[in-house]
Amino acid sequence: MGPAGADGEDGQDGMNGVDGNVSCLACHNSDNIESIQGQFAMSGHYAGEAAVAYAGAQARCAPCHSHEQFVQYAELGGVAGDISSPSAWKCNTCHGLHETFETTDYALRLNEPVVAQFDKSTVLDMKGNSNLCANCHQTRTPSPVDEEQKARDGSVIDEAGNGMFAITSTHYGPHHGPQSNLLAGVGFAEIQGSVSYPSVGNSVHLKEEASCTGCHMGEFGNGGGGHSWHPSLDACNTCHETADFNYRGRQTDVATKLTQLREKLIEFGVVEGSEEEGFDPVVGTYPMVLAQAYFNWIGLVEDRSLGVHNPHYINALLINTLEALDTYQPAN
Repeated sequence: MGPAGADGEDGQDGMNGVDGNVSCLACHNSDNIESIQGQFAMSGHYAGEAAVAYAGAQARCAPCHSHEQFVQYAELGGVAGDISSPSAWKCNTCHGLHETFETTDYALRLNEPVVAQFDKSTVLDMKGNSNLCANCHQTRTPSPVDEEQKARDGSVIDEAGNGMFAITSTHYGPHHGPQSNLLAGVGFAEIQGSVSYPSVGNSVHLKEEASCTGCHMGEFGNGGGGHSWHPSLDACNTCHETADFNYRGRQTDVATKLTQLREKLIEFGVVEGSEEEGFDPVVGTYPMVLAQAYFNWIGLVEDRSLGVHNPHYINALLINTLEALDTYQPAN
């Protein structure tokens, strides 16, 4: 073998790769982080200590009343037990580890359609990243049905088939965040009346460009959107032309109907209270229509959208429930 030849000329340098920090810094830069923290400070989630103090330590209240509850639920599918030192929600309550590191990978702990807590055969699909919200913003309790009811000790409170329903607590109702159910149009007492109910999943706001993130997490501005989660009027105006959220007076109409429904429930002895101290159900056993009417009323009040989340479904619930109470005749 002869001697090695002279080295050839160096080849042309390749192009530099993309800086691995660039995609990270699209979100993880100081200006963006501080802006998000400022928006978060405006939100009800930031003021989470009230919810934490009430139920954040209790496993039976999981997964939505503390940071620790939600992370355990998201990562393990459940909560191991009561939490000794619960804390309020924070960034890494909802955000975990990235998977693809692409710009649309927000490292959300959960984003798949959610099995409903009120009925395990029902799946709530809020479309894409909005599914994260549905894990907490859903009803916990099914609407009243004429079945046997039992106390925690197993004793029978109300027999099946008698047309009655027992409200056993002043806390009774669908729970405090039924927004996903109303968006989907499912889980409330669909009393029959003059207005037909739209099919499940038919809300104009149940589409990816609207839904939870589209309306509540649009570009932050004018006190709404972003991580404030305040509904964004700017987002509304990508589809509507409106100066406020009372589009075509629908919020005014829903508020009026809710007041009418509350007054009827007070008249029939199902609800008591005042504007100053709040309203609660009166513990007792009631004809099914009254229990269902209460369930619809308190759920729609606690939705807090005044009809915006699903105008047709909410309108049907209110009109049909009011009609049912207009024709209800108490037994002598």
